[in-house]
Amino acid sequence: MKTTRWPAIFQTLTTALAWLAMALLAVPAQAAFPDRTVKLIVPFAPGGGTDSITRSLATGMAQALGQSVIVENRPGAGTIIGSEVVAKSPPDGYTLVMATFAHAVNPSLMPRLPFDPDKAFAPVSQVARGPNVLVVKTESPLKTVKDLVDAARAQPGRLSYASQGNATSAHLAGEMFENLAKVKMLHIPYRGAGPAMTDLLGGQVDMMFATAAAVAPHIAAGRLRAIAVTSPERSPAMRSVPAIAEVVPGYAVESWYGLFAPAGTPADVIGRLQQAVRLAAQADDFKKKLEPEGLTVTAGTPQELEAYVKREEQRWRQIVRENNIKPD
Repeated sequence: MKTTRWPAIFQTLTTALAWLAMALLAVPAQAAFPDRTVKLIVPFAPGGGTDSITRSLATGMAQALGQSVIVENRPGAGTIIGSEVVAKSPPDGYTLVMATFAHAVNPSLMPRLPFDPDKAFAPVSQVARGPNVLVVKTESPLKTVKDLVDAARAQPGRLSYASQGNATSAHLAGEMFENLAKVKMLHIPYRGAGPAMTDLLGGQVDMMFATAAAVAPHIAAGRLRAIAVTSPERSPAMRSVPAIAEVVPGYAVESWYGLFAPAGTPADVIGRLQQAVRLAAQADDFKKKLEPEGLTVTAGTPQELEAYVKREEQRWRQIVRENNIKPD
């Protein structure tokens, strides 16, 4: 007569399940993101446009996430110092960088970055973008882009444009204009936008591809005249001002802001952050912050930001190479 082994097997199975249950109870449940403060790195000094916009966005994101969102300024090396902090942070969504125009240009200007720009970051969302403005003194005989092109062709190298420094957005905007319009102008770099604007107002230089925020008060006071915007189409904030592209096909230079996390950040965390950006950016208070900058809210997907930056990198790589541009 055979004896059954079921009682022994059952007892063994019961014991194993009990140990498994104890082991599962010993593993702490993973907290839902976020369960602590999120940090937004601004790779510029306090008080500028990027700093102001990021702080306003942080307020809205904190409400959407239910956690504090703080801003930390890490200026220096053309945004590289602040970007490196994020590139080398844990990929958990708690440290982000507010990237700008320089994020897409630095790989061409500085081939030996302390991080791989194509592999170090995970896109979250573009926040906003908008044009720069080509301005001249009100007394200038240049009233249209055609006037500028005609004058530059008639006297190559005579017309001058100011920028806040070599390889900055204002400088590269001028270089792109020269390439596409097939003209030659004189670039005058300054140590910052303030001195450049002072000399423009004083008549020492002929023009500047400046931010909307920098020139808006001077346009309103009648000291400067806006000839054109640098965006592909007319700006909703300056509908009466034509786009350079209407005369110079293919011309496009935009200011933009986009959030990036460290590469490897989980997709669900990226999704939570992108949702918070969208909610914060659609708030009326945030939109009012953008008005002086001439910016439009985008608050797009990570995929849209990634594609946008890749296009920007390709365009500026060509301009940097063709014009042999080097950083200061």
